[in-house]
Amino acid sequence: MLDLLQQLGLALRIPASFVIIEFVGTMAFAISGIRLASSKRFDWFGALIVGMSTAVGGGTIRDLMLGVTPFWLTNSIYIICCVISLLWVVIFGKYLISQKNTWFIFDTIGLALFNVIGIEKTLQMDFPLWTAITMGCVTGAAGGVIRDILINEVPLIFRKEIYAMACIAGGVVYVTCFKAFGMSAELNALFSSITVVVIRLLAVKYQWHLPVLKGDEDKEA
Repeated sequence: MLDLLQQLGLALRIPASFVIIEFVGTMAFAISGIRLASSKRFDWFGALIVGMSTAVGGGTIRDLMLGVTPFWLTNSIYIICCVISLLWVVIFGKYLISQKNTWFIFDTIGLALFNVIGIEKTLQMDFPLWTAITMGCVTGAAGGVIRDILINEVPLIFRKEIYAMACIAGGVVYVTCFKAFGMSAELNALFSSITVVVIRLLAVKYQWHLPVLKGDEDKEA
């Protein structure tokens, strides 16, 4: 098992311990996408496509921007994770749907974990720190943008909720721990993930949001 994780880590250009983080993040994001697709009455295949797009969309854009082959094209385990996520929602669908906060929980987990994956992979490829923060944000948030477009919703990242900014804050924490304190990648990931989750929870609880631009209609009113 350890050898497999090390091989996957080398292929993905991330530490072996981060492979587990990526799998957990993949399933969390896939479940969040499938859960929202179910609320739109998608069939199983449509829900799987939404879940896969949520799970691998951000990482695909990141890899294309970094000039490498998208990670899920070289290993079928990510597709398997998405299928397992679909089965999970099918089996436990009634419970997940009855709990209104399940989508938010899985989406927040996926956001935090994919953010650190994007940061660490970018650092492993010797890009600047600001690029790592940017790629972490892309990895964490872009899949949600694709998901929302597919289910015909305004992407969450463009609404008032603190979403991408949570990734940026988590990225700043990650690179600070890495550069200023020389912490291990695992500790960097832990503190960064906690930052993203806490900001998302507090933002929703206390309705924090960025200022909204006012258009001509607002000015006339």
